[in-house]
Amino acid sequence: MPSIVVKIDSTSLATPEKIEQIADSLIEQKNAGNQIVAVVPALETLEDRLLPYSQILSDNPSDRELHALNALNSQVAISLLAISLEKKGAKAKSLNGWQAGIEVTESNQNVLIDGIQHEYILEHLNNDEIVVVAGSQGINRNRDILSMGEGGTETTAVAIGAAIDAEQVEILTVRDGIYTADSAVVNQARKLKQITYDELLELANLGSYSIHPRAVELAKIVEMPLLVRSSTGNQEGTLIKGEIDMEKNLIVRGVAYEADIIRLTVGYDSYEQSSLSDIFTTLAEHKIDVDIIVQAVIDGVKPTVSFSIAKEDFAEALKVLEKNKPVLGFSFADFEVGLAKVSIVGAGMVSNPGVAARMFDRLCKEKILVKMVSTSEIKVSVVVPQDEMVRAANVLHDEFNLEEALV
Repeated sequence: MPSIVVKIDSTSLATPEKIEQIADSLIEQKNAGNQIVAVVPALETLEDRLLPYSQILSDNPSDRELHALNALNSQVAISLLAISLEKKGAKAKSLNGWQAGIEVTESNQNVLIDGIQHEYILEHLNNDEIVVVAGSQGINRNRDILSMGEGGTETTAVAIGAAIDAEQVEILTVRDGIYTADSAVVNQARKLKQITYDELLELANLGSYSIHPRAVELAKIVEMPLLVRSSTGNQEGTLIKGEIDMEKNLIVRGVAYEADIIRLTVGYDSYEQSSLSDIFTTLAEHKIDVDIIVQAVIDGVKPTVSFSIAKEDFAEALKVLEKNKPVLGFSFADFEVGLAKVSIVGAGMVSNPGVAARMFDRLCKEKILVKMVSTSEIKVSVVVPQDEMVRAANVLHDEFNLEEALV
């Protein structure tokens, strides 16, 4: 009997009525001949009530107890869903992360899945039960409960899917799939039938995602198919896998954008004084993410290096640069605000040269100024004035015929 892992979205647990709807959906899938594991996130309403208590009771609560408090929210969620399933006549069993055999470890202040002792999950599946697992939590070697943070529930679902050799992992969202662009910004955005792991990772890292990048990365490693679909309807979703069937030969398959980009420029009196390694190592040590980098070294002109950062990192970046100016050896630092990043993504770029030129040509015809450029095998990003961001996203969506994506 095939196994399916279903990651529930938090909106589906907001009311008793919605929990019953999800229970009906899981029972329907089980009756279709599947073994079902449901992975459940924390109850947001409960989290909002409990976490402030810790701040009232202590100015400095321990990380261990905060992790345990976070884990309690999903424990309540799995019990409520299991109760609903049992009321409807299904056999169900709720499992906390440690009961499901999820082992975690801490690395660079992140909680990562180290392994899954999945025998207990299989035991319940073979007993004809729907297994409801608390997502985003596990137990470490000290037998402490740790929560995994952002993207943890989706990553848990993928890890369980790989451990029990599931047919696929379904990700339930408020949307009915992955779209070529944000439909709130691009009127002609269309749902994709399929998309590759790499394409979705690029879109996710560009700020346009329905699945957290860490879950997509794990799915790619273990070659686990993902299906993103609506939590409230039966519409066909979007399948994510390693290789896809090209839809109408679309070279570009998505447009993403990110507002509030700032360009920082650092100048040197001579090339000998400049060191890309020193400046970006210093920024990295202060956890400042740098995106697009452009270095200019021209005879007779003082060398410069420009890079883009997010708005929230701006003040800290200036502070770090000024503090380390004598060591880094630059003579001046300048910045430009009011910028945005617009990107096109598509695996078809690898075998179709000229995509970037086509992008630049269309932006030129539209008189949209390009200030910085970054490329990879399947992505081209440009930095443009922020007041042109929406127009740039729409014209690029039109240029690469993304309105023809299959729905």
